[in-house]
Amino acid sequence: MKRFKFEELLVITANTGSAPVLSVTDTPDFNDEKLRDAAKQLEASFLSEMLKSAGFGEARESFGGGAGEEQFASFLRDSHAKSMVETGGIGLAEHLFNALKSRDRQ
Repeated sequence: MKRFKFEELLVITANTGSAPVLSVTDTPDFNDEKLRDAAKQLEASFLSEMLKSAGFGEARESFGGGAGEEQFASFLRDSHAKSMVETGGIGLAEHLFNALKSRDRQ
């Protein structure tokens, strides 16, 4: 499948009146992006579970927030885990991406 530059698409559209039909999902960049996003989501889930095991977000004995605090603690952990991944995380997403990418090429 031929990959077009943006400028080429403008010329083709101007000359023919319609753009060529392209499948965005077939481009390697799009597949890499989806694979990297999936790897980041998996790392975030892993980190969230590790934070849960470490006791992050648990209600304290004194001056606790009650039942609401327990219910929303998972949202806090998920948010922190996603922030950790976006700032580099522990490198798990990159390892997963590379392993899945090399497997995809075979």
